[in-house]
Amino acid sequence: MRGARTGPPNIPPADKPKREAILDLSKYANHKIRVKFTGGREVVGVLKGFDQLLNLVLDDVEEDVSASNPTKRSLGLVVLRGPTITLLSPLDGFEEIANPFLAEE
Repeated sequence: MRGARTGPPNIPPADKPKREAILDLSKYANHKIRVKFTGGREVVGVLKGFDQLLNLVLDDVEEDVSASNPTKRSLGLVVLRGPTITLLSPLDGFEEIANPFLAEE
C-alpha cells in the first residue's frame, strides 16, 4: 500500500506537568480592567477570557485616543495579544502580588 506506515503506532508523549500561568486573572473575570501596550496605547474593558501567554479577550472596550483631548473610541469585543501588553490593572484599585521571578530563599 502506498503511503502506509510500517513503524509503531503513534504513542502519546509522557504526561508533562501543566504549566501554570504567571498571573491568575480569574478573579478579575467579568470586571473592568485597564491594559497598556508597548507604544503607549491604552484600553479599558471587561475581562472575558485569558490564557497562559496573557492573551486577553475584553468586551465593551474603549480606547483613550488622545491624552491631550479626552476622547474615547469604542472598539467592542477584542482579542489582545499577550506579548504587546506592558501593564494590567483593575479599575477598582490595585493590589501588590509576590514577584514570581524572585528566587525563593
